Amino acid sequence: MLFSLFSRKKRIDADSFEALVSPHVEQLYRLAYRYTGQQADAEDLVQDLLIKLYPRTPELQQVGQLKPWLAKSLYYLYVDRYRSQKRSPIEFGQEHDIEASTGNSNHQGELSPQRQDTIRDLQRAIDHLSDEHRILILMHDVEAYTLTELESILETPLGTLKSRLHRGRAKLRKLLEEGTFPASQA
Repeated sequence: MLFSLFSRKKRIDADSFEALVSPHVEQLYRLAYRYTGQQADAEDLVQDLLIKLYPRTPELQQVGQLKPWLAKSLYYLYVDRYRSQKRSPIEFGQEHDIEASTGNSNHQGELSPQRQDTIRDLQRAIDHLSDEHRILILMHDVEAYTLTELESILETPLGTLKSRLHRGRAKLRKLLEEGTFPASQA
């Protein structure tokens, strides 16, 4: 009897956890992919986050806005794991692709060659930004987080975020105009 009560409670906890996080898993994966540039690393990062959060299901149920809270947790996990290591340059033509990270990998095959070149150049330029500029641009301009949400997620004052976003966009624009990022070795 005790075992069946325990099993039932575990199943209810698992169902609760799944109901809470499953609407956000795809976005967490996209963010993780944008942070890491590698499919396997992104999957590992999301899996590790979910494993860490599972025992905290009751706390998750109390969180008002779960989406930014999960993004913040993922960011901190990324920082702990990858930022201390030197990021290796990503070779395009392998796994890194803005379209693939959104789940639309078939879509790029339908694009004109000029559009594919533009996307490839944009990917290269973004990857040559500093971590603080790259992550902010991806979260704000690609994932559509508001500056207010990012202020909470990154625990950075709004004014600082605005100036970093402005400087990051300026650097990105300069890289794209000058074509000063190394070419792909694919």
